[in-house]
Amino acid sequence: MSVLPTGEQFVLRCGDAEATVVEVGGGLRTHRVGDREVLDGYGPEEMAEAARGHVLAPWPNRLRDGVYTWDGEEHRTPVTEPERGTAIHGLVQFVPWRAVERAADGVVLEHLLFPRPGYPFTLRLRVAYALSADGLTVTTTATNEGTRALPYGEGHHPYVLAGPRLDDCTLVAPGATRIETDERALPTRAVPVEGTPYDLRAGRRIGDLVVDSCFADLGRGPDGRAEVRLLGPDGRGVAVWMDEHYGYLQLFTGDVLPEPRRRRGLAVEPMTCPPDAFGSGEAVRRLEPGESTTGTWGIRPLGGPARF
Repeated sequence: MSVLPTGEQFVLRCGDAEATVVEVGGGLRTHRVGDREVLDGYGPEEMAEAARGHVLAPWPNRLRDGVYTWDGEEHRTPVTEPERGTAIHGLVQFVPWRAVERAADGVVLEHLLFPRPGYPFTLRLRVAYALSADGLTVTTTATNEGTRALPYGEGHHPYVLAGPRLDDCTLVAPGATRIETDERALPTRAVPVEGTPYDLRAGRRIGDLVVDSCFADLGRGPDGRAEVRLLGPDGRGVAVWMDEHYGYLQLFTGDVLPEPRRRRGLAVEPMTCPPDAFGSGEAVRRLEPGESTTGTWGIRPLGGPARF
């Protein structure tokens, strides 16, 4: 019997909701409620391309030239995006994770990242997926298992669906600041979104807007959560929320993806730090030996089931 490209499949069920979490990368492959696909996922015989559903750690987004300095020592990680000369989305996308807890409506996966060239630290990652009547909740805990302080950042990369194409959808997103980038998709400066097409706080039809940007200064509700909402023409859609652990948000309309995925799903990426954070030092978490940090985000459908 052949092994699937993403290894063991962990299927979670609660009521009419179902989600599939995978062994390779510890990521999220599918999520549906009734007949409605909440995610633009991928099939069991496919690899997770374009970071689809991936856990992004120990850094999300891009690292310039794969180089950073930590406690006075320079580190060089492999350049995994050679066309831009960057190291993208960390080190755990295509490694096996193991299930340490399992239930009908949840699974907890764990990966122990051992020291390696460019990241000589020992980091334990634990991601808990739980389905409930309120939606899918994802809780990530990182623990420094080594003997020296380490740098840490994290993100997640689901693509959400609200209709056949993004152009006809309405997007509501909480960022008051947008980080502009250069031709390598690396940050140059942070600018207010007010008065620009990227002011999504009150919501706008996506139309032909191209987005591949990190947003900061996220507006939050009384519960401390920031929320992105993607709504189809019929008013139904999906919300992605994140707690205060995630101070940054990457949105990606998928314009560079090949058909049929181009501009079909919206990547909504909760991140603890911005692009090139290890290089700039912005919002990088310093974990001392034995120290942990935890963050939670989730997905919930808006409106009733629909088939796309």
